Amino acid sequence: MKLGPIKKKVKKSNLSNWLFLAPCLIALAACAGWPLLRTVYFSFTDATLDNLRDANFIGIENFASLARDQDWWKAVLNTFILTIVSVPLETVLGMIIALILHRNFKGRGWMRAIVLVPWTIPTIVSARMWAWMLNDAYGIINEILLRAHIITAPIPWIASSSLSLISMILVDVWKTTPYMALLLLAGLQSLPQDCFEAAEVDGVPFTRSLRKIILPLMKPTIIVAMIFRALDAVRIFDLVYILSSGNSANATMSVFARKHLVDYADVGFGSAAATALLFFVAFMSIIYAPMNRRKLQSLD
Repeated sequence: MKLGPIKKKVKKSNLSNWLFLAPCLIALAACAGWPLLRTVYFSFTDATLDNLRDANFIGIENFASLARDQDWWKAVLNTFILTIVSVPLETVLGMIIALILHRNFKGRGWMRAIVLVPWTIPTIVSARMWAWMLNDAYGIINEILLRAHIITAPIPWIASSSLSLISMILVDVWKTTPYMALLLLAGLQSLPQDCFEAAEVDGVPFTRSLRKIILPLMKPTIIVAMIFRALDAVRIFDLVYILSSGNSANATMSVFARKHLVDYADVGFGSAAATALLFFVAFMSIIYAPMNRRKLQSLD
């Protein structure tokens, strides 16, 4: 059998694919690639908003200053805590919701649409809404707790340094759990349904079916969903910025970078913080990709 014509068709198909992708790649390079390169460049300079064109190259001085900055490490810690707490919570709650929505019951379509409402609301809108609800002077959360006699005085959910991060985590869980539920529901629907039917016919309890059938089959989907969500949580900005009002004590890495870039007009140092965040996310991706591949291969 001659492979020449087949190879030509494959090459032609690959060329067509690249031609179709070219506009998207060009737009991505223009909108994201150039600003990214400029940010990395500024991180090695003493640039400010006043001397962007006359900035001097200072090497790794900004990164050295960043390593000595206690507020930066506080932002790193806040980001780490938010990620390791919110992602597992969203996964567990998302799995529970997905299991419920996977069952056949009247009104399931409406319930699926309702569950997705928090995720469809723009983050800046939901963050502002929760900022009002959690306000210690006129927030409805304190009003409900006071009327129910659960608390005796209003609680400063956002103003308190000890409660602010907890409030952000809870709001993030409320916002993003539907996204995890959607991913996990798609995974549930892709599983062979005869396994569930056989388990029901044999009278296997649901808890045992969950441990022995559903979770092992869902493991690849859960791993991928958690990795994607963790990478997204590390970059969180808008929700934290609005709820914390840019407070350094409760800032994440992205909020810290924005504060120095915009509020302090220190483009060089702020770009160094943004570049450090970029490298951190890239490092996580490089670490997680092989781990994910090995785990998925071990399940085959």
